[in-house]
Amino acid sequence: MIPAPPEATVSTRRIALSVALAASLAACLVATRAEAAPDVVKLGNLKFAHYGAVSFMKEHCGKFGLDVQEIVFPKGIDIFPAIIRGEVDIAASAADAAVANRAGGGPVLVVAGFAKGGARLVIRPDLPIASVAELKGKRVGVARGGAQELLLLAELAKHGLTWSEQAGKADVQLVYLAFADLNQALLQKQVDAMCQSEPQSSQAINKGFGKELLKPYDTVLGEPIRVMVMTEKMYKERPDVARRVLECFVDATRLFQQDPKLAETYVREKMFKGQITVEDYRDAMSNAAFTFDVTPEHIQVTTDLMVKYGVGKMTAPPKAADWVRLDLLAAAKQKLGVK
Repeated sequence: MIPAPPEATVSTRRIALSVALAASLAACLVATRAEAAPDVVKLGNLKFAHYGAVSFMKEHCGKFGLDVQEIVFPKGIDIFPAIIRGEVDIAASAADAAVANRAGGGPVLVVAGFAKGGARLVIRPDLPIASVAELKGKRVGVARGGAQELLLLAELAKHGLTWSEQAGKADVQLVYLAFADLNQALLQKQVDAMCQSEPQSSQAINKGFGKELLKPYDTVLGEPIRVMVMTEKMYKERPDVARRVLECFVDATRLFQQDPKLAETYVREKMFKGQITVEDYRDAMSNAAFTFDVTPEHIQVTTDLMVKYGVGKMTAPPKAADWVRLDLLAAAKQKLGVK
């Protein structure tokens, strides 16, 4: 065997050394990536059945290099001051609450939809009311700043009824209460009807102190779409984190859509700690659905109705095209093969 020239031996050794160094460096980078602390994302959320997939993100986002820390608020309008203070990065919100916040200078963007439906107009079963028009002279409870408020006002307007918080000043007296207090008010006959979210409206019906009048989706607004909002700061300054947040959201929502049992177990046991029955959950979700999507047109219709009915008392209503950003959602759906 003829020995290799010295120059060839040196060259071969250099190549081998370079390959080994490259492999070592790649291994170090992978290890560093794996050992790196996940990026913390603060999530503002509410305790409703159809908010379950959003809540599930805190369990699911580790695989996307995220530590999602959920903060549950008593009502939606409490979330936006926390966003202003920098305590929340993303949040689940009724579209009208998000619109009102944006109109007031809130630094938020709509980046996805996460649920549709989820509301009922419920009456006391002892009252002979068969239509919205028959609510004239009655007291109707609703939470301020949620999708239910706008749905209720659109229904009243459709049936030619006026409304006021003052007794005797209009056809219908509105009684503004927190979501948690509405069922009790109906039970104690402090109100004659309520426009309530799920699963609370289903609970009122199943426990016998409420009766469905209608699902309030027959106005120009249609089914309300709840939205995922993100701070402009995260969207602009942490684009990689923002991208992974949307990928996690899409993946978590897809899991809930494909595995209804997982969704039911998580909502009933983790979110509500066994406080709602199987019947409550299933009735609630027969009136709601997990989704990814929202359109600028839906946000614009919401905004226009808010202006028409004086909801949010906005001096400068935002144009949906200026703050609805669906590029991250589209990219996440494409990457994960979701239509």
